[in-house]
Amino acid sequence: MKPIREMTVGEFGAFVAGTLRDHGIDVVLTGGACVTIYSENRYQSYDLDFIDNQGNARKQIRVALESVGFKEENRYFVHPDTDYFVEFPAGPLAVGDEPIREIAILEFSTGALHLISPTECVKDRLAGYFHWHDQQCLEQASMVATMNNVDLTEVERWSIHEGMQDEYSRIKELLAARR
Repeated sequence: MKPIREMTVGEFGAFVAGTLRDHGIDVVLTGGACVTIYSENRYQSYDLDFIDNQGNARKQIRVALESVGFKEENRYFVHPDTDYFVEFPAGPLAVGDEPIREIAILEFSTGALHLISPTECVKDRLAGYFHWHDQQCLEQASMVATMNNVDLTEVERWSIHEGMQDEYSRIKELLAARR
């Protein structure tokens, strides 16, 4: 296996997920690290947010990650061989008030990584834009939509459900034009 310090975010995510899976813990990657993967590193996040699908105790996660050299610092898990850090936001796995509908599985040299799909990633980033007016989140959503097969009909449906029909109408050309 490649040294941790040489791993891409996807490889590192698969390594972490595999370690957790070996300890009976099922996780899905979400957040900015998904943007990094789907943008082929054009956007770079060092924070890997995993949602624990089973509600395991923090102690179980700590034991699993300590077995491969992680240390817990505040709410993060850090490894001495990388700048990437791991966080476990509270579940459930959702965007807005809807559960995630589609999980992707990508294979890396370090194993399989379960992560939100490109469509769910766009919705996740748009949530930050819609609710906190975060321009960087809009840019990230556009980047993912540009480089991946994203179901914009589903993104529009979700946007309407979130009460953001007018805002989506204003930005949908940005998402569609860059494809």
